[in-house]
Amino acid sequence: MPADVFVDTNILVYAHDRDAGRKHARARDLLEKAWLSDKFPAISVQVLQELFVNLRKHGVSLAEAREIVSDYSSWRVAGNTVDLCLQAIEESERWQVSFWDGLILAAARSLRATIVWSEDLNTGQDFGGIRVVNPLTE
Repeated sequence: MPADVFVDTNILVYAHDRDAGRKHARARDLLEKAWLSDKFPAISVQVLQELFVNLRKHGVSLAEAREIVSDYSSWRVAGNTVDLCLQAIEESERWQVSFWDGLILAAARSLRATIVWSEDLNTGQDFGGIRVVNPLTE
């Protein structure tokens, strides 16, 4: 597990969605390895927020969703700041992606991640030193 990986929300959601079939199994395996690594991957407050909302949509209790989010908060986390917001605007403009994808890229860049695990961004695409990998298809 490389320490320079930023994990997008969808990978975390699949790891907790037992109805996601093969994607659930693959995401769960990836995250189990991440928990065992010497240095945890990176995420952002945005990812934690989106994870919480998705867990609740899938019927996870408030207490369990809170515990899951709390557990992931021990990873390297980029906080929501004005600077990150402005960087996200620059990323979205530069790469012609949504603001939310720009925020993922800005957070990954702020934590010096060189790989983003995501199903949403184009796998293989390089965003100025940040390469997107869809680990669910590899």
